[in-house]
Amino acid sequence: MIFDKFIGLFSNDMAIDLGTANTLVSIKGKGIIINEPSVVAVQHDRYGRDKILAVGSEAKMMIGKTPVNIQAVRPMKDGVIADFEMTERMIRYFIEKAHNRKSFIRPRIIICIPHGITQVERKAVKESALSAGAREVFLVEEPMAAAIGAGIPVSSPDGYVVVDIGGGTTEIGVTSLGGLVLSKSIKVAGDRFDKSIIDYVRQNFNLYIGERTAENIKLEIGTAIKLPKDIIIKVKGRDSTGLLSTIELSSEGVRNALKEPFKEISLAVRQVLEEMPPDLAGDVVDNGVVLTGGGALIRGLDKYLATDIKLPVRVADEPLLAVAYGTSKVLDEEKLLQVISNE
Repeated sequence: MIFDKFIGLFSNDMAIDLGTANTLVSIKGKGIIINEPSVVAVQHDRYGRDKILAVGSEAKMMIGKTPVNIQAVRPMKDGVIADFEMTERMIRYFIEKAHNRKSFIRPRIIICIPHGITQVERKAVKESALSAGAREVFLVEEPMAAAIGAGIPVSSPDGYVVVDIGGGTTEIGVTSLGGLVLSKSIKVAGDRFDKSIIDYVRQNFNLYIGERTAENIKLEIGTAIKLPKDIIIKVKGRDSTGLLSTIELSSEGVRNALKEPFKEISLAVRQVLEEMPPDLAGDVVDNGVVLTGGGALIRGLDKYLATDIKLPVRVADEPLLAVAYGTSKVLDEEKLLQVISNE
């Protein structure tokens, strides 16, 4: 233990929020230093060898635009590792970018994971980080990290509900006394919102759009409630005849496109609330529900959920960074790590 603390003086220990859409890296004492998309661009040569061309923001720019021999890969899918090798390469890239290469000592790394992943998937995450250069790896569950990052006093005996709507999964957790009393993970989140928009535009306008266009539509005019005044934007894509075309899409249309995924998230929250011990239920009535993650930024989602679950719902101060802030705080506070890590 003493030796480990001594080693820690010379090592840039780091926390990684390994998200389906974005990966955020924090360094102990410095906060978040990397916030980039979880994308790897790979070039395949004629001998079957792979070469990493770009990782993160640069790689995301290539999605949907690459020639035959280059592929933009998202190694994380629905909150879990879909491509082990690419995840390892991506983690290694971020570790090397964040870690002080003058230091000969490998860093300790805390990685945030979705609640619902299997033991095999947990092992895959740990092995990826160890292969990529970690000295020691700790796993922290996403709902707990989101709660800490949102400023919820997780060590208190009071019950709090946090709903983290990420890229691949929505994580719902009930915290009390430094642990998760109840939690649920569903594969309905940002990626599903994008797919719903793609399907809606194709079915209603006979226009084919890509993932990046759908994401831009979601960010610009996505809404969970009817707005006083419709917002309209122009959307470009390819129609069924193969010709390029432009349509006008309204926020009300996008609201209709997103109805089903919002219903599924609301139902999952209600299921967690129904399973809650009665003593904690009283706390939640007072404390309400806190929304984190990129999905929390969609217009009116807090109002939509509040109406449906009949509880106060608020958006965390910086919902996009809540999980990263929480993981970073665990890195800085050894006692917190011991209480909540899955090791």
